Amino acid sequence: MQQLYASWRMSYIEAPKHEGGCIFCDFPAEHKDEQRFIVHRGKTCFVIMNLYPYNPGHLMIIPYRHTNIYESLTDEEALEMHALTVKAVKVLKTVMTPAGFNIGMNLGEVAGAGVAGHLHRHIVPRWNGDNNFMPVLGDTRVLSDAIENSYRKIKEQWEKD
Repeated sequence: MQQLYASWRMSYIEAPKHEGGCIFCDFPAEHKDEQRFIVHRGKTCFVIMNLYPYNPGHLMIIPYRHTNIYESLTDEEALEMHALTVKAVKVLKTVMTPAGFNIGMNLGEVAGAGVAGHLHRHIVPRWNGDNNFMPVLGDTRVLSDAIENSYRKIKEQWEKD
C-alpha cells in the first residue's frame, strides 16, 4: 500500500471548531484579514479564500449582511457581488492561468451549502486533468499549492488591478 502524506491537514484537524454564530459574519468582524484569508473588503461584500477548497485559488464572494435568501439581495449587493466576481476571474486568470472556472452558489443545505445560513458565491479555477481518482476512491482532494501561497499571490495581484 502506498501512503499519501498531507501534513498540512493537521491544522484543520486540530483547529477549534466554530461554535455558534456565523463564520461569514464573524470573520470580517475580527479584522484579521491575513489570518482569515480575506482578499478584499468592498462596501457590501467581501472576497475570501475557501479554507477547504476544491482547487487552489478557490474564492468566495460574500455579502456582509447575513442572509440566505438570494432574492433578498439589494441591487447594490447584487451589483457588487457581480463586479467582484468579474475581478476575481481576472485576477485568477493572471495569477494561476486556469483553463476554466466553476462559478456558482449552493442555496440551502439540500443544494450542498456548507454554510447554509449565509449565501456565498464560489469561484473555482479549473485545469485540464485537475480532477483525478483521489476524490472518488480515496475521499481525498490533492491540492497543488498551500493556501498561504495562493493567498499571497492573489492578494498582491488584486491590489495591482
